[in-house]
Amino acid sequence: MAEVAKWYVIHTNTGYEAMVKNTLEKLIENSNLQEQILEIKIPMEQTIEEKANGKKKVVLRKILPCYVFIKLVYSNELWYLITNTRGVTGFVGPQGKAVALTEEEVKRMRLDTWVDEVDFVKGDSVQIVSGPLDGFIGTVLDLNDVSQKAKVKVAMFDTETEVEVEYVQLKKVN
Repeated sequence: MAEVAKWYVIHTNTGYEAMVKNTLEKLIENSNLQEQILEIKIPMEQTIEEKANGKKKVVLRKILPCYVFIKLVYSNELWYLITNTRGVTGFVGPQGKAVALTEEEVKRMRLDTWVDEVDFVKGDSVQIVSGPLDGFIGTVLDLNDVSQKAKVKVAMFDTETEVEVEYVQLKKVN
């Protein structure tokens, strides 16, 4: 019986999340591990920051700094490869032993958010239904089915601003 891939959490040194993700993606490619390691994510959210000059700006911020989420078919070999990656301090679990996230944790972290069908196209009006921009209405500028993200132009702070929003956060406005 084929093993099922589950989500695990890797702890990293401060500021090394992106480097760890890139290094692991290269490792997957170079070692043909696409069947064992399916996905790597650094959960991010869009927040609105006010700069010193009073201007407001939408920025991407890590939801959980020092953590990288990885969906893989667990093996001791993969544990060794991952824990010996520069910037990785270990898996989250007792004594560094990897413990898979529960279904509830995966849902709460929105790690498996795949939308099979979208009812909006370029030029449509959409409402953002979750996240820091919840309630904003904008126009779809571009769709990326691979990353499942849309570029949306919204009016905020008296200016038109382009934001990138996950499909799962959007609802078509009639």
